[in-house]
Amino acid sequence: MPVTRRLRAIRTSMDTAVRSLRVDCGEVRELAEERGALQYVATLVARGSPPSVIFEAAASALGGLIRADYVAINRREADGIMSIVAIWRAPGTPDPGMPFGGRWPLAEDTASAEVLRNRRPARRASAAIRSDIGGWHREHGISYVVASPLVINDRLWGTMSALYLSADPPDPATEERMGKFVELLNCAITQATTHAELIHSRASLLTSVDATRHRIERDLHDGAQQHLISLALRLREAEEDVPPDLPGLRGTLSATAQGLAGVLGELQEIAGGLRPPALARQGLRTALPALVSRCAVPVDLHVGLDRRLPEELEVALYYVVSEALTNVLKHAYATGVRVELGEEDAKVRLAVRDNGVGGADPARGSGLNGLRDRVAAVGGSLQVASPAGQGTTLIVTIPNRLPGSGHIRL
Repeated sequence: MPVTRRLRAIRTSMDTAVRSLRVDCGEVRELAEERGALQYVATLVARGSPPSVIFEAAASALGGLIRADYVAINRREADGIMSIVAIWRAPGTPDPGMPFGGRWPLAEDTASAEVLRNRRPARRASAAIRSDIGGWHREHGISYVVASPLVINDRLWGTMSALYLSADPPDPATEERMGKFVELLNCAITQATTHAELIHSRASLLTSVDATRHRIERDLHDGAQQHLISLALRLREAEEDVPPDLPGLRGTLSATAQGLAGVLGELQEIAGGLRPPALARQGLRTALPALVSRCAVPVDLHVGLDRRLPEELEVALYYVVSEALTNVLKHAYATGVRVELGEEDAKVRLAVRDNGVGGADPARGSGLNGLRDRVAAVGGSLQVASPAGQGTTLIVTIPNRLPGSGHIRL
């Protein structure tokens, strides 16, 4: 008997341990699923994917986590309307379409309304929702709705709603799991909006700078340059009218006219540096050969473009090449440079390679940080490889579109 009691006690202890282990395994599995789903969304954010893609991925990830039949992401509008910005349905479920064309009136008896009031997840049985959206739910066999708040930049932006067809209520832990996931998702979406705003602000800044360059160039050409030319002509005329017995005055006027010519030349170089006329008139195919021809180091240039690019892209690429060649002259001690520019799969790719000493480091202020900002402002990326003794390679990749489309509207 004592042995039997001991065996029973051992079995009870083992059963308890197994149950505990199963619970722990379940929690670990749930955590792994949540992290995997969120990692996928975060990867899209890091890649700079459009918000529409991020929202669709988030809806799909959440739907899989909490075994929903549908997931909708709703943005709260100022007029009391909820706009559906993304909707997902589980495989095999019928397509319900967009309720009311994707805009439904927010009524007080909905789960979303409670979420917006309390900033916490909430659930509703469709039978208890007497407003229009409840009727739409029942018409499409939806029995329950669980909603959670979406917060962007500390502002309650909208809701994420999970919809269930089963007559049985969703798992009691649904709100908790949904709340945790959406809380982390809020951080990812905030990063996406911050990234989009940063790109937009950089683009706006560079657009403003380039506009200022255009204005200064125009003012120099139409104002100071024309005035200097006029003064130089008048001095030459005055020089011709000086009597022969005043050679000193003739010499002074001649020297002054020569000085004005020198100032005019410097002014023309400054205006040309602001925005080369060849770039404005004919694009990179003409401007880049003129640029590399002035480089003291031999440059092997290959331009594989058969059309003009958007102005912002052309200006950015021109100044990348210009700054890269300047860095070569200042730091690389190179005997040759190769510049390749082409377009493939809706992306423009620029490569600048030298055979210099390498070791370029953005932290040392080599101009690379400024290039990276300029490239980022037009939605591109800059990669630098510069092993010591093996030269430096800059690779610029820019989508052939202007940044700003697809920003999350706040």
